[in-house]
Amino acid sequence: MRNIALKEAVERLLPRVQTPAAYMGGELNSVVKDHRQVRGKLCLAFPDTYAIGTSHHGLQVLYTIMNDDPQWACERAFTPWIDFEAELRRAGLPLYSLETFTPLHQFDLLGFSLQYEVCYTNILTMLDLGGVPLHSKDRTLDHPLVIAGGPGAQNPELLAPFIDIFVIGDGEESLPWLMDRWMTLKEHGGLSRADMIADIVGNTTWAYAPMFYEPEYHTDGTLAAMNRTRSDVPRQITACTINQNLDAIPLPKRPIVPFVQTPHDRIAIEIMRGCPWQCRFCQSTVIKRPLRVRSVETIVQAALESYRNTGIDEISLLSLSTSDYPDFEELVKRMAEVFGPLGVNVSLPSLRVNNQLRSLPQLMKDARKSGLTLAPEVARDDMREQIRKKITNDDLYQGCREAFRNGWQRVKLYFMCGLPGERVVDLDGIVEMAETIAQISKEETGRYKDVTASVSNFVPKPHTPYQWNGMQTREYLRWAGAYLRKRVQLRAVKIKQHDVECSLLEGVLTRGDRRVAPALEEAWRRGARLDGWRECFKPQIWWQTFADLGIDTAWYAQRYRPLTEVLPWDHINVKKGRQYLEKEQTRSLVQLQVMADAK
Repeated sequence: MRNIALKEAVERLLPRVQTPAAYMGGELNSVVKDHRQVRGKLCLAFPDTYAIGTSHHGLQVLYTIMNDDPQWACERAFTPWIDFEAELRRAGLPLYSLETFTPLHQFDLLGFSLQYEVCYTNILTMLDLGGVPLHSKDRTLDHPLVIAGGPGAQNPELLAPFIDIFVIGDGEESLPWLMDRWMTLKEHGGLSRADMIADIVGNTTWAYAPMFYEPEYHTDGTLAAMNRTRSDVPRQITACTINQNLDAIPLPKRPIVPFVQTPHDRIAIEIMRGCPWQCRFCQSTVIKRPLRVRSVETIVQAALESYRNTGIDEISLLSLSTSDYPDFEELVKRMAEVFGPLGVNVSLPSLRVNNQLRSLPQLMKDARKSGLTLAPEVARDDMREQIRKKITNDDLYQGCREAFRNGWQRVKLYFMCGLPGERVVDLDGIVEMAETIAQISKEETGRYKDVTASVSNFVPKPHTPYQWNGMQTREYLRWAGAYLRKRVQLRAVKIKQHDVECSLLEGVLTRGDRRVAPALEEAWRRGARLDGWRECFKPQIWWQTFADLGIDTAWYAQRYRPLTEVLPWDHINVKKGRQYLEKEQTRSLVQLQVMADAK
């Protein structure tokens, strides 16, 4: 049941914008239901462009689960590019779902996926364009319940004025429960919107409604406590965790096939959730615990069915550390047996540098050869000990040697700079490692193959042992990038550093509290849009807004926080909890001192 009038009005705008196919809907495997035949309707709102959001595996999973239930119509919306936003505003048209061209304000529930903090202005764009009041306090029962989940929900405070409920943890069980509860409360009637939200969070352990919590601050600006304003909501929020075998959670076997090229134009199959390692910098390994795996046959059959339903000729096996999958060799062999004859390529992102890497190129000798992507993060053994990244250079170099022998053409390495205790020798090691791999390629093939060292600027994340650490300064990060580029001797080696200004903004947004929220809104009103895109990002808007509103960005991003300080996200209790993080941070400080003494 499409909104024909809105669809026709939108179609008149499309000749004037880039990638009009992103705004048309109707893709293969999208699900269109008659709203008159369902109990409730929800929209999964991804706060980034269609190309990025359509590639996101989590969105496809939730879309499948919700639409498999005949009670619900589940649809999608994405952030429009700047040109289409302007056209919608000029024409006075709302942002809508792709399935039925339903304006966002007409849904029962609107769910945002928080994947990257610098995309937060996109949430405000989508709410505003969709006809939903920006602030939770201004919404009525005529408006959708606005929820959010994903990695960004681990520190919900910055978005507290704008989100009704944050869902912490796995969404496969929590979203259906929440949708059913909300609709039941709406159907029964008699409660205010606030009481309905309180009922939801009071009957779960994983839902957080910031409207019922009031921060209290010390005179020095640090947080003293997060006080409840009503007694029927929990003091602590605990993540929703699927504890059973992951095989019990259905994979999307009819993924939506987008009309436009996307960065990840392939079928994605999650083979394992969680990571057996505990790197101190990694938020994902903390919030995705415990380790849960799918069986080889479940993976193979889901991949085969997805291929038959899409025709896409590449399958990506997803996890935080794919080569740590317990039956890795068996899985790779089975995928090759099934998909090799079909001409379907199998890719393995997120490979850990371990002894499996040595045999991987031989296992995948019949796959299409492109690039090998690895994440050593750092290049020196003592720094690896400090960050708890237990890998060896021998495994890395031997794995790359085997890859070049078996036809791989290039290697991409992910590193970080600005880590606690970083020294010049750590930067030197990045260049030395990249050039060593380039030299190996020449030894094996007779010519240098491309080696790219992609260097991200370290941002300490909530719920990691490094959450008390500060970021490095703008001056240091710029110097480090220039130093790395200057050190390179081989033309085959390229250094790519993540945008420093964007990283600094990420540091403020990921570590901020409710007092930063007005700056987020004001920067958006001044024109901040699609900040994760280099061609759209305007850092001067942000820094001027922070200055005008009296927000000390260094206090949030660069300041080291003592272990005794109450953190803005402490009431969100993730997996092993704060005691474990304190212990790991203390061990890290001991190792930093050892590194300093060894200079």
